[in-house]
Amino acid sequence: MSESLGSGRPPTPEQKPTTALRRRLAELRGPATPARPLDARALAALAANPGCRRRALLDGAGVDKGALAEAIGSPSAAFGQSQFAFMRGNAFEAKVKGDGGTELLRLLHERMGAGAEPPGQALTPDLAAAGPEGRAARTALALREATESGGWALLDHPMLALEVAGSPAYLEPDAVVVHPDGRWTVVEIKSFPMIDAAADASKVGAAARQSAVYVLALERVAVLTKGASVDHSVLLVCPKDFSNLPTASAIDVRKQLAVTRRQLTRLARIEDIADELPPGTTFDLDGQSGASLATAVEAVPAVYAPECLAACELAFHCRGRARDEGTVTALGRSLRGELGALTTVGEVLAAARGESGDPADPTVAAVRRAAALRAEAGAPCR
Repeated sequence: MSESLGSGRPPTPEQKPTTALRRRLAELRGPATPARPLDARALAALAANPGCRRRALLDGAGVDKGALAEAIGSPSAAFGQSQFAFMRGNAFEAKVKGDGGTELLRLLHERMGAGAEPPGQALTPDLAAAGPEGRAARTALALREATESGGWALLDHPMLALEVAGSPAYLEPDAVVVHPDGRWTVVEIKSFPMIDAAADASKVGAAARQSAVYVLALERVAVLTKGASVDHSVLLVCPKDFSNLPTASAIDVRKQLAVTRRQLTRLARIEDIADELPPGTTFDLDGQSGASLATAVEAVPAVYAPECLAACELAFHCRGRARDEGTVTALGRSLRGELGALTTVGEVLAAARGESGDPADPTVAAVRRAAALRAEAGAPCR
């Protein structure tokens, strides 16, 4: 995120995407198609797979990957919430934040108060402004004013800005609480339950990765705000057991924060990826055949891993291509790391049968040993 955005001032021209880049990205998604906003969930998934130029470009251009996947014949029905789940989540969030956030602040003090006085009445600043840039600037100003006041403040759905691959992304956490000592705490409200004070580990992990993106964006604002610091523990609020009563847990996101920070810096700049595309490449869904769109998708390099199935709408398409090419990455990143220079299933099998590979290579020796053990067990390597 640019410093001027973080301080509440408008960004300078060199900190904004160039007009040429904005035009190029609009051409890629279709001039008449509004950009799909890049949220924290998408950023967390992008940070988990920084080598995937395809996702970086499509997300940066604001392309609707779900509609694109359907158009090229690889739809993913696993994404998105049911209307019932969406309504239940909104109702629970409203309950948690009701009465000026009294219950939310009580949970925050209970889990993260560390001996401080229980919060009384908290400021709830108005964060309304025109457009995401205006809302981000208004949020930065509200954070600075709340920190200077030395009291409690609850920012409901603030807007944060974070630069990703040379392009700004605007993020909207459920809430941010400002403590009297200048600490800022991210609050994430989820509708999955905590049963006996424990929630599903995979869902908690996803929430932690998403919250780490918010913490990273907040840090860009805090560094320009006197007396401010960002808490590296976030408050996760969920329904208690099988009721609709809220309970909470403090989640340390320092590990997720370090990974996200490192991975986002590794992302190739979007303009560099766009410059490498063949002339005339576009992902405009209007007036193009599925075959033309598939060609455009294949023009951007992708890095598929099984984890993509839970995070990207194009995962089924990329998995099919990875299987066709026989890449070992399709079997998992850990296996890919162990196989070293052997990058395809064909190379691995050839090495295991002794048809190729340097016997002095530890990886080749290991797969040949595995093949020998398999043969001894009566199942020859095929």
